[in-house]
Amino acid sequence: MAANRLMQRLLPFMSWFPLPTTILRDDLLAGITGALVLVPKAMAYAQLSGLPVYFGLYTALVPAFLGALWGSSRQLATGPVAVVSLMTAAAVTPLAIPLTDEYVGLALLLALLVGMIQLFLGVVQLGTIVNFVSHPVILGFMNAAAIIIGMSQLDMLLGIPKGRSDSFLKDMLEMASYLPQTHLPTLAMSILALAMILLLKKVSWLSKPSVLVVVVVTTLLSQAVGFANKDKGVTTDFATASSRDLLAGYGETEQRITSLMSESTRKTTQLRVALKNGESRQVAELNHAINLLDLDLKALKKQNNTRLQQINRMQLVRLRNPMSGEAAFYEQGELPAGKESDGRLWRVKKVEKGDVYFSSGGDVVGTIPAGLPEFRMPTLHWDAVASLLSAALIIALVAFMESISMAKAMATKSKQIVDPNQELIGQGIANIGGAFFQSYPACGSFTGSAINLQAGAKTGFAMVFNGLFVGVTLLFFTPYLYHLPKAVLAVIILLAVTSLITPSAIKHTWQASRLDGMIVLVTFAVTLLAAPHLDKGIIVGTVLSLFIFLYHTMKPRVAILGRFHDGTLRDAKIHHLPTSHLVTAIRFDGRLYFANVAYFEDAILHAIAENPEASYILIVGDGINAIDSSGEEVIHHVVDRLKENGVEVLFSGLKRQVLEVMSATGLLNKVGQDHIFATADQALEKIFTHGAYAGITDPLRPASE
Repeated sequence: MAANRLMQRLLPFMSWFPLPTTILRDDLLAGITGALVLVPKAMAYAQLSGLPVYFGLYTALVPAFLGALWGSSRQLATGPVAVVSLMTAAAVTPLAIPLTDEYVGLALLLALLVGMIQLFLGVVQLGTIVNFVSHPVILGFMNAAAIIIGMSQLDMLLGIPKGRSDSFLKDMLEMASYLPQTHLPTLAMSILALAMILLLKKVSWLSKPSVLVVVVVTTLLSQAVGFANKDKGVTTDFATASSRDLLAGYGETEQRITSLMSESTRKTTQLRVALKNGESRQVAELNHAINLLDLDLKALKKQNNTRLQQINRMQLVRLRNPMSGEAAFYEQGELPAGKESDGRLWRVKKVEKGDVYFSSGGDVVGTIPAGLPEFRMPTLHWDAVASLLSAALIIALVAFMESISMAKAMATKSKQIVDPNQELIGQGIANIGGAFFQSYPACGSFTGSAINLQAGAKTGFAMVFNGLFVGVTLLFFTPYLYHLPKAVLAVIILLAVTSLITPSAIKHTWQASRLDGMIVLVTFAVTLLAAPHLDKGIIVGTVLSLFIFLYHTMKPRVAILGRFHDGTLRDAKIHHLPTSHLVTAIRFDGRLYFANVAYFEDAILHAIAENPEASYILIVGDGINAIDSSGEEVIHHVVDRLKENGVEVLFSGLKRQVLEVMSATGLLNKVGQDHIFATADQALEKIFTHGAYAGITDPLRPASE
């Protein structure tokens, strides 16, 4: 028995066997159906993460296999998703420039850290830790993230430059200033893709492959009309000295920034060694040098951001047939008389290592390396680990919450059992394994999982077949994706995140609880304002929800009881019931622990002060679910104090776990076994039958009397 449990823990996919041919056929069809949707979406999500689009296909390959084999859900599809892609970009962008080798290395390291955190939590059985991130926090975060995702695709949808600062709102304002530069062919391609997808979704037999059909059609159209028109040159290709100086200054500063970042990394490594060796003087000198480098980096980045805004606003015309040695590009409106342009409007896309990259068309995917992802060890720099660790923890929790919520929803329909800890292990192994094969953080996908379920997937082999299809695409079809417009991928992202915007759910939460509604709105606002630092929204929302929880438990409901007309004991204040002058019956609803013991003591003493003639106080403990050492100490103190003042303390309805604590500490003997009752009516019956109050009429006297 123990061996079977261990086998299921180490190799959970063994429970799929023996596998009937009919189930294998269903899984094959489900896998192919899911892959038809996954391939274009994977590339779109990689675009969202700041990585080259083929990294989305890599993330849909190895993590898909591993997540299916080691997870507990048989329909959960593991791969790239919109929210985690955005969070990856938010975590890595402050540390490196998107699409660079350094950025890729940090994204792979992030996947490794996320996987290690998830695997650790699963192995030590801490799947319930996600409960600390409450539903209102996730609701607020998801809605804000969906808006951020949608807005972040505006540059691709409209063909305008994108802001590059440390503030999402500032970038949006900058992009708004570029709206007059909207590239009309790109806008037309976006509208066409959107219209086609929405139209095809209404055709039943084309609904599932609609995205793939649109990708094929727009790719062919892009190639046919020459949608992408790119070229490469140097700064001397510009006619005006100011433009040449601007571009040269930007390129030189970028190289200087790269050099300073390398120098900062080297000195930080030296600092770590000096700290280990206890070399105080060298530590001080290195700290000073690193601070100066940081100041220089900030200044240079600020200069280049200003230059970049000027470069982004440049609209250029190009000579049709420039003579040898003649500058080819002029600012729009500055073309000399007698010169003829090629009829296109050009813009600068990138300045790198002395080269200037131009474009007069729309952005396309470009060259995708053919072949499967190679094994690549993530580079472990302790500085990078320290910088990414907090983001990795947040991504690990958010990714797991998205995965487990989908897994549980499907388990309800498929009548399967989902083990949260095993799912954590599966997701952790998927991310760790993926990190060694060039994958960025992955998690369970709502769309992919829903397609799996609808297509009839019975086991995780559906995702194995899904991954195989992605592998075939990487091996044989990547050359055909060169002309795929990035605007189409942006439309796919836009449609995917619309389901994450749920104003009705926010309204429902507000109606259910104003405090929960406030948590949703605060998390939503902080996530938007702090973007791209999305982890701040989660952290603030979680801290706020924990604070509200503690506030509630610090002041639980306390009620003075009276006899209701049906004979039950209820809150006298709410139901306007008469109370007893002989016995004070008080109910405490909540766990008795260190944070609320003072409130408990004050409530008891206040009740005694309000009814000084009473010789008995009955503490109705039906709602006390647990008690800690602080609670036990306060009860001990209250009992002693009231006895000294001639007031007998009785308890009723105490749960077993509370009685065990009182027995272990000797408090039970202090109170007296004859002062502990199963129900409040038993305690009152004892008082009014055998005590000094026998025969006296009282509002609390049980009806049987």
